[in-house]
Amino acid sequence: MSELALTVNGNPFVLRVGSTIADVVAQLVGTDDAKGIAVAVERAVVPRSAWASTPAEAGSRIEVVTAAAGG
Repeated sequence: MSELALTVNGNPFVLRVGSTIADVVAQLVGTDDAKGIAVAVERAVVPRSAWASTPAEAGSRIEVVTAAAGG
């Protein structure tokens, strides 16, 4: 199988096998510049420094959130 299915922000998401959390963010944001973004996998925050080395796994629940100014 060359694809894996997971859930991102509550929606079905498909990636190629071997993808990382950095790949998930790049697909959602459309750029490598991910300032103001936080990621949690199975409710555990993944530090930005670990995104490129953290594999996306089939069936995982990933939340990607962006900071918003205001109050």
